[in-house]
Amino acid sequence: MAHPRLLAAREDLLNAIHEVAPNSLILLMGPTGVGKTTLRAKVEQILTTEMLAELQADPVRLPVVSVECIAPESGTFSWRDHFRRLLLEMDEPLVDYKMNPEAPVRMGERATKFLPGARAAGSQYHHAVEQALHFRRPFAVLLDEAQHLARMGSGRRLSDQLDVIKSLANCTRTVHVLLGTYELLAFRNLSAQLSRRSIDIHFPRYRIDDLNDRKIFLAVLRSFEQQIPLSEPPRLVEEWEYLYERSIGCVGVLKDWLVRALTGVFRRNADAMTLRDLQALAPSVAQCDKMLSEALEGEVSLREDAEGSKRLRTRLGLDCRETSRASLSTGAARQVTIETTSRQKHLRSPGQRHPHRDPVGLPRVRYATAINV
Repeated sequence: MAHPRLLAAREDLLNAIHEVAPNSLILLMGPTGVGKTTLRAKVEQILTTEMLAELQADPVRLPVVSVECIAPESGTFSWRDHFRRLLLEMDEPLVDYKMNPEAPVRMGERATKFLPGARAAGSQYHHAVEQALHFRRPFAVLLDEAQHLARMGSGRRLSDQLDVIKSLANCTRTVHVLLGTYELLAFRNLSAQLSRRSIDIHFPRYRIDDLNDRKIFLAVLRSFEQQIPLSEPPRLVEEWEYLYERSIGCVGVLKDWLVRALTGVFRRNADAMTLRDLQALAPSVAQCDKMLSEALEGEVSLREDAEGSKRLRTRLGLDCRETSRASLSTGAARQVTIETTSRQKHLRSPGQRHPHRDPVGLPRVRYATAINV
């Protein structure tokens, strides 16, 4: 379901894809269950629609390449498996034969599909992906669950993982979009070069302490009430506090929860969804607490405060320059005062006394002595 947070993130992402340099990286971050996968599917649809005329004129071209970064079984992210999935997504023909010219060409339905051997080297996959992206010329490459890139073995650095994506984007001149949880914050400022070529987009949850967010969350619940196919619509708005508590303001978590509850209602052949149905399948308190902790930590890391701005200005020397200007202004004013006083001193005629108060009357002791005499 389209809602303001999703629409805003969609517009920010589409604007970034169209405006940035073709070798840039875009990091879209948000809490788990906020709707990043839904956003990816919507962006794919929009980019495909925008390029219909070009695709009809050039059938070889692809509008977008979209894959999910699979969590590694061994604890280390497999680039070979990732590149293989990219080639499968692009339906690259005869890649196995190109990698090994002596391999026989299989005829049949899978003759032109990519069927690589288990021992194929990662570098060969990398080169095949580069050639395929050059040939297909997609507008962007979307990598969902990109936080799995941070899974690496000993001896590797986190910057090495992102350097692979950066090199691929640079060689193919293709925008790469990394969608993931707040774990992507580790990729933000690994180096100055990556910081210059990357753009951050935040896809936040709804916060109940914000009055506008609360109104939107209630509107989302009303929309779900109208869309749930039951003869008696559920009263979700009446239980909005409980629904917010167990979804932490993430519409994706709320949607999955309602789908599970609705499935249970259908299996019982019931006509209504009650609070008991929701409570039976609600995320546990421990699960919500964990999701909330990660969300709050990510929100704090992305927030820009006045202290950070002041620290940056100080390191750049901007605050020092303003202090110097203030000091110069104060010094100049003091110098003007001194010069004015000195000028006034020199304006007196020769023999003229300095201005001061003359004593009035006789001192007390002297007066007493004069009376005794």
